[in-house]
Amino acid sequence: MTTQEKIAAFLAAPLFAVAGASNDPEKYGYRCFSALKRSGRAVHPLNPRATEIAGHPAYPNLAAVPGQVVALSVVTAPAITERVVDEAIAAGVKYVWMQPGAENSSAIARAEQAGLQVIAGGPCVLVELAKTGA
Repeated sequence: MTTQEKIAAFLAAPLFAVAGASNDPEKYGYRCFSALKRSGRAVHPLNPRATEIAGHPAYPNLAAVPGQVVALSVVTAPAITERVVDEAIAAGVKYVWMQPGAENSSAIARAEQAGLQVIAGGPCVLVELAKTGA
């Protein structure tokens, strides 16, 4: 599957989560969550230190999210990305998009070995959503 095919499949998912979502509008976790929400997608913010992000209930991890998250956008420090990928594997997530700066080579390898489709190494969900007018 090419990167563009992975991006299209990711964006077509029925339920999303954003690991590293933030209440700070200057942070990419906030921007990523907000952009997915504005585009009309069902998306849950993940942040273990927040109960709410941008007026929406926040969850400490994937296991706490109601419903089956299919696509996970990761906007965390690379060391945290490893833990998030382990959660994604356990939760049955199909697509993981590591935003620029969140990439972690061992997390990428583990996710791919577990059969997840991984987007990493450059593409940004904000840029891709902007292309679609979202």
